[in-house]
Amino acid sequence: MAIFELGLGVKYSDYCPLPCAMFVSHRNRCPQRAARRAASAVEFAIVAPIFFLVVLGIIEFGRMAMVQQMLTNAAREGCRIAVLDGSTTASVRTKVNQYLNSGRITGATIRVTPDPPSTAKFNESVTVAVSIPFTRVSWLRAPFFLGGRTLQAQAIMRRETVE
Repeated sequence: MAIFELGLGVKYSDYCPLPCAMFVSHRNRCPQRAARRAASAVEFAIVAPIFFLVVLGIIEFGRMAMVQQMLTNAAREGCRIAVLDGSTTASVRTKVNQYLNSGRITGATIRVTPDPPSTAKFNESVTVAVSIPFTRVSWLRAPFFLGGRTLQAQAIMRRETVE
């Protein structure tokens, strides 16, 4: 492609060989230029949906990873409370919900085993499991990659109480 500078910012291109191509007013009437614009529009129409699908997928999987990490940390924090002497299921749920609310996550299902956790004997395991459907935490109105999934995490710690 040869472009010649004619002065005053006007460029002459060999895409439009007509003698009037050097005039700015002719720019919109050049058939080759119109064909290039149409080709660009077709290329954009083909590439844009794929590009937006990739961007939405990145957003959705990023949110999933963030919520999964929040669930894991909330389960661990709840389990740390559960292995203490005199702990109750309500105190564990409160701690887990406090942690999740800091990340604006509400409506998670919290399961504590054994219930109440203070009934666990020395060296027995205490489990706190947290789960939530992805549709409740997605930033997209209708998540299409992870819509039917349930995110879940659990923490298991041994009870180390003095007998």
